[in-house]
Amino acid sequence: MFKNQPKGLIPAALANMGERFGFYTMMAILTLFLMSKFDMTGDEAGRLYSIFYGAIYILALVGGLIADATKNYKGTIIIGLVIMTLGYVLLTMPSLIVSQYIALAALLIIAFGNGLFKGNLQAIVGQLYDNEQYKHLRDSGFQIFYMFINIGGMFAPFAATRVRNWFVKSQGYAYHQDLPQLCHQFNKGEMTQDVIDGRFTQLATEVSGGVTPTELGTFANGYLDAFNTGFHYAFSVAIVAMLISLVIFLVYKNALPNPVAKVKVDDNNNISKEEILQDAKEIKQRILALFAVFGIVIFFWFSFHQNGLTLTMFAKDYTLLKIGKLQLSAEIFQSINPFIVVFLTPVIMWYFGRLAKKGKEPSTPKKIAIGMGIAALGFVVMALGSIGLPTLSEVNAMGGMPDAMRVTPLLLFATYFILTVAELFISPLGLSFVSKVAPTHLQGLMQGAWLGATAIGNFSLFLGAMMYESISISITWTVFVTVCAISMVVMFSMVSWLERVAK
Repeated sequence: MFKNQPKGLIPAALANMGERFGFYTMMAILTLFLMSKFDMTGDEAGRLYSIFYGAIYILALVGGLIADATKNYKGTIIIGLVIMTLGYVLLTMPSLIVSQYIALAALLIIAFGNGLFKGNLQAIVGQLYDNEQYKHLRDSGFQIFYMFINIGGMFAPFAATRVRNWFVKSQGYAYHQDLPQLCHQFNKGEMTQDVIDGRFTQLATEVSGGVTPTELGTFANGYLDAFNTGFHYAFSVAIVAMLISLVIFLVYKNALPNPVAKVKVDDNNNISKEEILQDAKEIKQRILALFAVFGIVIFFWFSFHQNGLTLTMFAKDYTLLKIGKLQLSAEIFQSINPFIVVFLTPVIMWYFGRLAKKGKEPSTPKKIAIGMGIAALGFVVMALGSIGLPTLSEVNAMGGMPDAMRVTPLLLFATYFILTVAELFISPLGLSFVSKVAPTHLQGLMQGAWLGATAIGNFSLFLGAMMYESISISITWTVFVTVCAISMVVMFSMVSWLERVAK
């Protein structure tokens, strides 16, 4: 799998792996942290989550412009790592993060640092494959790069929840996903007496070692303080990961190239008018092709990145968080995606390699179209598995769903598996397509534009949370089925044109 790849690939992938470990540590817990810390509804948390997640990718455009203008890609990447680390430090401070607006400010600092880092590192990886010796390995190189990203993401949810749950336990409590919301309801006087005497008292006793609290108000405040402080300490894992990433990049940065513009010249170093016009026409076609693909992937990321929002909320509200005697946390389902990426990437690379030897390997645009269809299938599974479930308002009225009514965790396992296969057809190959088609003097900007398309999808994530809280759960998932299926059809209709441009 690594045979004949350029030497700079692994150092770049390792640097990105550390940064992604820190990032996914935060993303695994972010939605539930906002809901618990600031008593936000899923819709409210979804809006803030969407702003942050969209800003991460839209600011990659800024990072691309800065790097292209200064030609200092490596320096821009290093500054980005330092700024991200600062943002994570701020999130670890319970006494500082006292409002959602302060939390958003810290998140936007992380987003800006990420914008300086992410697209420019991808541009450097793309430059490795401009060498004719490695040109035919571009797709496989980006698949390897993407696999390393997900090695970091694979362990992040476990690290985050382990730190959070450790602190909760140190304060004399046990973890339960429903209690933060119930504690807020009790403190605001919005809980019915039946729920107070029933489910709330039952859960308070359960997490207090079997001893019923004598004062439920004291318990509610104590549990919220322990739970939320545990979240803050969990963010510290990201700081360690960022520092490791920074060290790796500094040690190996000389092994990495800086993207440079290239122009064709004759023996006298002159460029003819015809060549200028031809290059301008080709550049226009390339940019149009890229933006066509960007338009499609908007809808993929709008659907796929529900993993940290509505799918995590579904894990908390509707999923049985037990396998036998093993107690699960709602956040750990997000580790399924990177875990499958790591172990399926070699299989998919082998499969495409086998097809390539027979001359039957699908083009990159065709793979992206297939990926959109696979994503639609993932949400079909969720829609079918959610038929007959009560609305969220009905769940809240009963103080949370009893275990007997919750769905098997296998539903989320199956959905994440299918969505991950779709991701492997779209994300790493999309990065490869951008690096292949983008004009050489616009590498950083076009990688930033790819992330900008992701940003538009992410800015729309809150729509999923709105549907989740206001309509049938199965209909919510059906909306994503429709979006992905339509995108697949549109992408297939453009395949021939995109293949011509990419040659």
